Amino acid sequence: MSDRTLTAAPDAGTSAPASASPHVDAGDAGYSKDLKSRHVNMIAIGGAIGTGLFLGAGGRLASAGPSLFIAYAVCGLFAFFVVRALGELVLYRPSSGAFVSYAREFMGEKGAFTAGWLYFLNWATTGIADITAVATYTHYWHMFSSIPQWVLALIALAVVLTVNLISVKYFGEMEFWFAIIKVAAITVFMVVGIFLLASQHKVGDTTPGLANITAHGGIFPTGVMPMLMVIQGVVFAYASVELCGVAAGETKNPEKIMPKAINSIMWRVGLFYVGSVVLLAVLLPYTAYHAGESPFVTVLSKIGVPYAASVMNLVVLTAALSSLNSGLYSTGRILRSMAMSGSAPKFTGLMNKGQVPYGGILLTAFFCVLGVGLNFVVPADAFEIVLNFAAIGIIGTWGMIMVCSLLFWRRSKDGRVTRPGYKLPWAPYTQIVTLVFLACVLGLMASEPGAGRTTVLCLPLIVAALAGGWFLVRGNVARTQADAKAEAALQETADRP
Repeated sequence: MSDRTLTAAPDAGTSAPASASPHVDAGDAGYSKDLKSRHVNMIAIGGAIGTGLFLGAGGRLASAGPSLFIAYAVCGLFAFFVVRALGELVLYRPSSGAFVSYAREFMGEKGAFTAGWLYFLNWATTGIADITAVATYTHYWHMFSSIPQWVLALIALAVVLTVNLISVKYFGEMEFWFAIIKVAAITVFMVVGIFLLASQHKVGDTTPGLANITAHGGIFPTGVMPMLMVIQGVVFAYASVELCGVAAGETKNPEKIMPKAINSIMWRVGLFYVGSVVLLAVLLPYTAYHAGESPFVTVLSKIGVPYAASVMNLVVLTAALSSLNSGLYSTGRILRSMAMSGSAPKFTGLMNKGQVPYGGILLTAFFCVLGVGLNFVVPADAFEIVLNFAAIGIIGTWGMIMVCSLLFWRRSKDGRVTRPGYKLPWAPYTQIVTLVFLACVLGLMASEPGAGRTTVLCLPLIVAALAGGWFLVRGNVARTQADAKAEAALQETADRP
């Protein structure tokens, strides 16, 4: 079966079901439907909550002050637009290939190739950052301090890889409990923080209240520009929200499960991200927070909570493992979709008896092993090096999702497809504004000297690599399409009476 469209689109006057699609993706065949509603719901929230909140918020509060909540709210809104756009496409046609499959349908094989390999760049580099983070956080406990960082990174990779290769059910269970831990940690902190605020219990030498904002320069104590500059980092805190779209291909009744899971992202972002930052800002002056320490630890340690740093270190460790788990899962599905069309190595399309695309998962794991080597060579700089390259992959992935959504909307206007009842609101303006926002994030990265600017300057190299890669695979893509069409023609002839 071809990855391309094999049957004609319905006429404009037909009233075909919203989920009916003329496009058939061969990469969707062979998967089990073992992900339950609770798995997808927690994958959605787990993708939206990561180390960016638990650890990164401290340094961002120190630089931007209380205005950080504005950055989280704005970026959270655009993250919701991205996942809502993907949700509409999922309801139109669920696919484990997700946005790569949609890029193939609306942009052709070149679009699918670009979307897939940008996503792989995102997760291959993020995976390296994740195992580096796991090794770094594990070193916090003295019993592990004597073990080399690269050994800890390799152990983390081996454990998560094994779980991913068994079956999607095990992935879903691991992600479910990882998300539970993260949500529980934030919930407990917020309950404690609200109690401290309501009772006016001192946090160290400080009395909680609005005075911690008004008496220290207001919402913008260092100006508006520092808040704008942290936006680039806040965007990456929301990376992974698209995971629930990939999971839809292995879910029963996605038309019922997905809208509920996606809609819940909005209020959870508002509660956990924006709510947490506002609470942190009224509990202590922004000057009390600093990079390298979780802001939650800063607060809890000042009120004498024992083992607060150890508990939060465990939560951050969980967040890093969750991210690694998700990266292996999603790239395995995306690469299989590409392999079936000839734009990824053939072995990445292979599946095991557990209906897991192990070829693609192993390819991502191989690049993570290279990250283990990076931990061996430059342990101090490994995290910073790969995180900046992941930034390009994230922006590229979100951009491709919105372009696919925009093209889908245009086709619906031509009567070639039918939009589902679950629509991205305010289309096409939502897609256009989101694309402008992502371009502005790139501009902010380029405007700041250092790693961010260097990453943006590497864009021509990434474009050249994608162009060269397409030149190498285009012949294989054409042959795959020709073989699929010939097979379809033979099948059609055999089915005739």
